[in-house]
Amino acid sequence: MVTDPALRMFTKLARNNALANYRLAQAVIALDQSQFEARRVSFFPSLKATLNHILIIDWFYIDALAGGTLGPKAWENEEPFDTASALYAAQRQSDEKLVALCDALQIADLGRPITIHRQSRIQTERCDDVLCHLFAHQTHHRGQAHAMLAGTPLAPPQLDEFIVSDDAKSRTGELAAFGWTEADLGFGDE
Repeated sequence: MVTDPALRMFTKLARNNALANYRLAQAVIALDQSQFEARRVSFFPSLKATLNHILIIDWFYIDALAGGTLGPKAWENEEPFDTASALYAAQRQSDEKLVALCDALQIADLGRPITIHRQSRIQTERCDDVLCHLFAHQTHHRGQAHAMLAGTPLAPPQLDEFIVSDDAKSRTGELAAFGWTEADLGFGDE
């Protein structure tokens, strides 16, 4: 784990993102297919649609952050995965790419221009701003999925136990699933 405060923030947010997605996915995977696809009240009409949206927008921004030109092709299929387990397998790969990208950041990269291929234009933004937007997007839609889970037979899981040291006892299973330690989150011996 890096110690520079700015870089540390992004490595922590990338890991928080991955751990929260994992915990949410474990709950969603436990639902039957009809509950996963059921119409619900939110910005997107189902858990399936919401979680697919998170993933395809991750593809869009992570590709841009890595210098790619995927652009709107990311959402040509708005629901590329039909089952929660297949969807989470792809989300996990995306999360691991984002963690690796953030782990490789240098201070100079934070202000680096990122070109984002939109439908009819190229948008240019700072790397740190794109990352902040991506993490906000994830949190926003994960919260919607969390609320949708309240309308299922399963209780929504706690999704905010991955940033502060006091929550260590609550995240041991998730850390183990990734092979991470508290040091990987910036705590303890580094």
